[in-house]
Amino acid sequence: MKLLVTGGAGYIGSVVSAQLLEAGHEVVVLDDLSTGHADAVPDGARLVRGTLRDTAAEVLGGAGFDAVLHFAAKSLVGESVEKPGLYWDKNLGESLALLDAMRVADVPRIVFSSTAATYGEPESTPILETDPTRPTNPYGASKLAIDTALAEYARLHGIGGVSLRYFNVAGAQGRQGERHTVETHLIPNVLKAADGGGRPLRIFGTDYPTPDGTCVRDYVHVTDLGNAHLLALDACAPGTHTIYNLGSGSGYSVLEVLEVCREVTGRDIPVETGPRRPGDPAVLVASSDRIRTELGWKPERDMRAMVSDAWTFLRSR
Repeated sequence: MKLLVTGGAGYIGSVVSAQLLEAGHEVVVLDDLSTGHADAVPDGARLVRGTLRDTAAEVLGGAGFDAVLHFAAKSLVGESVEKPGLYWDKNLGESLALLDAMRVADVPRIVFSSTAATYGEPESTPILETDPTRPTNPYGASKLAIDTALAEYARLHGIGGVSLRYFNVAGAQGRQGERHTVETHLIPNVLKAADGGGRPLRIFGTDYPTPDGTCVRDYVHVTDLGNAHLLALDACAPGTHTIYNLGSGSGYSVLEVLEVCREVTGRDIPVETGPRRPGDPAVLVASSDRIRTELGWKPERDMRAMVSDAWTFLRSR
């Protein structure tokens, strides 16, 4: 198939682009490189630099694309609170431009990188796809709005869409790994502290109602996550929009992640503890029963593999 990958110069998008090429597909990457990296685009993919609003219609028009995998987005929760208009414009506005370009060009299906932030603070865990969606920040709200738009484009224009909602992605695949300018994710920050390139790890809250008092979060290896996108691509059905959660079903606490990082790196990682951050739930874990049952996906790599691959990537740079 001929596929457009938006945001394919970013962390997850570049990994999925590499997997698509390995599966024999033709890949075009559309990325404005505002947060992505040109050298992350895998060999064999064609990079087009531009925004969705300005470039998607031109790229898709008359070029015979079979599907879109949509990763391009702003994704910092804190920034979304400070600049909500930016997130509505970039996430929802540009996604609407993409969907309309797909409609005009008769591109029949799309796999969307959504987020479990659409659920907000859950009433129970693990979170199911049928649970209420009550995002607590503009980032999650803008992603939920895109899910709604996908459902409408499926209903009104026959596009087949799949939204994949996940929490924390970790690990690396070859030369594709995390290298955000502003890094908010736990594992790369722990590893930076281990490498001496960052401040001591700061743990926010040690008095949560969890086994060791620290927050528990769901993690999936980026390679496993990519595999889910390939399965979802094949599962897109005309006129339908389906939502799948991607998670481990159990989760890891902050201290458990820290201990694995210490074991993998062989280093005594410095730690500081502080009070809880407002709005941080004790446990966020997603149920992946639906995608396991319907598409046969399940995560195969554990926390040690995530940390080991991320550490190898960091040290290689």
